[in-house]
Amino acid sequence: MNKVKKIPLRKCVVTNERFEKKQLLRVVRSPEGVVSVDPTGKANGRGAYLKKDAAVILQAKKTKALERHLETPIPDTVYDDLLKKAAE
Repeated sequence: MNKVKKIPLRKCVVTNERFEKKQLLRVVRSPEGVVSVDPTGKANGRGAYLKKDAAVILQAKKTKALERHLETPIPDTVYDDLLKKAAE
């Protein structure tokens, strides 16, 4: 019997849709309180996921969804990084 590997799904904090990790961007607040985009998906700290879509990233900025999830202000540079990564 061939065991099917379960693919972990993560939820976008804006759309509340579930996706594979590959389809999402992770933003992480480190234990020191530094907020950054986490390209590896393995950085230490509290993470929040966003769909790789410029409209969703802009919506997150407008509604402050990331700020609520990570419980800290998010610098504009993080949103700029997210938009760059979503365009790749």
